[in-house]
Amino acid sequence: MHAGQVDITVDVVATLVAEQFPQWRALPVRPLASTGTVNALFRVGTEIVLRFPLLPTTDPELRAELRQEQAYAGLLAAHLPVAVPEPLGLGEPGEGYAGPWTAYRFIPGQPAQLDRIGDLDTFARDLASVVTALRGIDTGGRAWPGSGRGGPLAAEDAGVRSALALSDGLTDTARLAKVWDRCRDTPGHDAAAVWVHADLMPGNLLVRDGRLAAVIDLETVNVGDPAVDLMPAWNMLDAGARETYRQALGLDDATWERGRGWALMQAINALPYYIETNPVMAGIAQHTLRAVLE
Repeated sequence: MHAGQVDITVDVVATLVAEQFPQWRALPVRPLASTGTVNALFRVGTEIVLRFPLLPTTDPELRAELRQEQAYAGLLAAHLPVAVPEPLGLGEPGEGYAGPWTAYRFIPGQPAQLDRIGDLDTFARDLASVVTALRGIDTGGRAWPGSGRGGPLAAEDAGVRSALALSDGLTDTARLAKVWDRCRDTPGHDAAAVWVHADLMPGNLLVRDGRLAAVIDLETVNVGDPAVDLMPAWNMLDAGARETYRQALGLDDATWERGRGWALMQAINALPYYIETNPVMAGIAQHTLRAVLE
């Protein structure tokens, strides 16, 4: 999917585990199928999942990001009504893999898909309860840090326009450009920043027995505009459940339109990038772009 992406083998993973976490040495290692775009996943025994960045580096910034992600997991676990990943360790670079990696407790469940969800309105309300809980966590006065999702939507304008140009022939770029202009020009978030997940994609929402069971992949957790967590309204909910989600969150028109803009931004950037390499991600992007035009 990415230039410079590395292929990580089971043998390499097993060796790294044996060297760095000898208490897991006897446990079997197997790859986990995933349509994710950032990490390769491996199961160790029945209770552990390892996450190996597809673009490893020894740059201290990556290590800091992984440590921060694990710290945020502890913060969110204390407040959210569903499970989040429980950190078990931080791995070091070794032979065959040139970067840090992480270990978490495995959470049973499957990525959210319509055929796995018992009732979409109930799912929308469950997800709204997660977002509401996120917004209620004390930020300690933090402001949006100046990078990552959750800042001014207008800051994404150049990237969206470039992606629209690359998507000519893949989607209705003319109509999408008009929607983007409207969303971009909607009044911004003028209240205090709140905690946001910022990547509530179907693959980051696990369902079990038809209900939302967990929110995973916390690398984008940040403080910023709460509108960024409205993306599921368009990337997976139908029109009825979309309205259920909005009502459960009690949103004003401006926040809702910024949420539409964030969904459009994510999808239009993903579509041309993954159209050849990740059909699941490209399909979600196409679904999202159709929905934002409704």
